[in-house]
Amino acid sequence: MTTFELEDLALTLPITQPARKIAEQFAHQQPTSESAERVRINTLCVLVVKDYLQMMSIPSDLKTSNSWNPVIRMCADVADIEIPGKGRLECRAVRPGEKFCYFPPETWEERIGYVIVQLDELHSSAKLLGFVPSVACEQLPLTELQPLEALLDRLSPVIQSQVVPEVVNLSQWFAGIFTAGWEKLESFSQQPQFAFRSGVEKNNNLPAQQQPSVKRGKLIDLGIQIANQLVMLIVEIYPQAQQQTGVRLQLHPARGENYLPPGVKLIVLEQSGAIFLEAQARSADNYIQLQFRGEPAERFSVKVALNDANVTENFVI
Repeated sequence: MTTFELEDLALTLPITQPARKIAEQFAHQQPTSESAERVRINTLCVLVVKDYLQMMSIPSDLKTSNSWNPVIRMCADVADIEIPGKGRLECRAVRPGEKFCYFPPETWEERIGYVIVQLDELHSSAKLLGFVPSVACEQLPLTELQPLEALLDRLSPVIQSQVVPEVVNLSQWFAGIFTAGWEKLESFSQQPQFAFRSGVEKNNNLPAQQQPSVKRGKLIDLGIQIANQLVMLIVEIYPQAQQQTGVRLQLHPARGENYLPPGVKLIVLEQSGAIFLEAQARSADNYIQLQFRGEPAERFSVKVALNDANVTENFVI
């Protein structure tokens, strides 16, 4: 497999602003510019892989990782992330166009595998190129990487031990069948409205709604990251031509708050985990909105995120 083919098959994830801030913070703690750049790159790799593991419902623990130990960071070229019950997964960086990955000798042992991450900081994105279970040399051609599925196979006992996430069947809503937790908007003490003066809206060029819709809301708690403030996720569906279903998502403040927390994101993920649509609240937005349409049996997820806190809801049309 060529490097070009690897990049085509790779999973692309964003390099988030919180990840950049943490990487810069760790870099500033280093005594030399060389070690600062090494730590910055390693930290970005670790946080991108952590996001991937989180999407796949695989637990990880940064606090017990060598890469999160300030003393070890200063002395060793490590970019590991601890997988509870399995061991340390190493995350190694390459730049666009590079054909080899470098593995420091200090990472050759006590690892359950290695994920190769291609960082493209110019476009604030990263590609997970592949996986190798072990290394015994400083350089490995990228053409020898295994697909990410090999990593999932390696971690399969961890994955199987997790609770299978609940999937909300939106087609059943048209028949009046609703998953627990999704309530009529009238059930909430502060019912959001659908016409506002300030907000962020993004859509997939949908025509105007022509048929009756069904909508439900659910309170989302992101915890202490937003001072225990709840937000409300509203999902509205309506039939479209050719058996498609239109989906409109809105995120509103709850408990009488006037505005969403600045920076909170509403993200639609494809079944693969790739980002399909995204909106982010500004300093005075009282809602953000996304809309698109999907095919019968199509799966997607909706993530509400702020800094390191996030909640994901899974749907099938």
